[in-house]
Amino acid sequence: MSEQEVSLRGKTAREIVRVANHLPLIGKARVNGDLQNLRSDHELPWRCPEQLRQTVIDMEDFSMELLAPAGQEDPPWARHVILQLHGGGYYGRFHNTYRDAAAKYIEVSGGADVLSPDYRVAPEHPFPAALEDAVEAYRWLLEHDYSTERIVVAGDSAGGGLSLALGLYLRDHGMPMPAGFITMSAWTDLTKSGDSYQEKYDSDPIFGGTRKSLVYKEGYYADHDPMDPYISPVNGDFRGFPPMLMQVGEMEMLLDDTLSVAARARFAGGRVRVHVYKGMWHIFQMGIITLQKRLTPGDRNAQTVTLYPEATEAWKEIERFLEIVWR
Repeated sequence: MSEQEVSLRGKTAREIVRVANHLPLIGKARVNGDLQNLRSDHELPWRCPEQLRQTVIDMEDFSMELLAPAGQEDPPWARHVILQLHGGGYYGRFHNTYRDAAAKYIEVSGGADVLSPDYRVAPEHPFPAALEDAVEAYRWLLEHDYSTERIVVAGDSAGGGLSLALGLYLRDHGMPMPAGFITMSAWTDLTKSGDSYQEKYDSDPIFGGTRKSLVYKEGYYADHDPMDPYISPVNGDFRGFPPMLMQVGEMEMLLDDTLSVAARARFAGGRVRVHVYKGMWHIFQMGIITLQKRLTPGDRNAQTVTLYPEATEAWKEIERFLEIVWR
């Protein structure tokens, strides 16, 4: 697909993202790592659709949200589940965009549960807090009888890197692996060694043109070595990993983070599907909204809607991947 083949809505959305991320207020929030915290603290309450059930789970150091089809009566061992690890540069908290994403995962999976941990973030909780919480969330699934062949771990941006770090931890510690991994624009190299950090510096609509963004903050790994595979999974050994779907935008600085991990995983004998979406930017898949529909008084249904064709294609690809790993 050439630039001319990128959809008009996709191009328009890309320019809106570029302009919005360089407004003074947004730019300041990006530098301070507060953008997603602002969303979480000041956004309107998310209205759970009637056909879904939202449950808050309090853990010792963090909380989680389980979103599932309402009226689900199958026991956990008979259900599919997606462990969603959100992005935000290890500084951003869980917020409504990811609740919309959870609803979309339920839709494309045909009714799987989605568990989303609001894991601890920097600077108050640097590495290994996020990884510890991801491991605890995975253990929670196992302890509540979800079977590993029905678990898929999915993450975007920092959550994509955290998903792969979780996989490395599980493998290294003899814990059962999930059925698959899905990453969107995974941040896997916190040393920023890939060529794309330079080659895409001027074209990246979100991180480009400045070194005062979350990509360049060092508070997450603090005094730890950023080369550590549990921090930068690009340095990991991917032997024994299940199938992986890795999506990334052509125009983002983190492009090589995905391509390098995919190459290492394939070298280790893994099955990896990589899709570089032409003309797209960092986590373009999050161009979704949950539209509430009132069918009768007191009844509220919903439909997740993608805002441009490329996001639609990406979610259809996720649907096909889930069908394959869960068949």
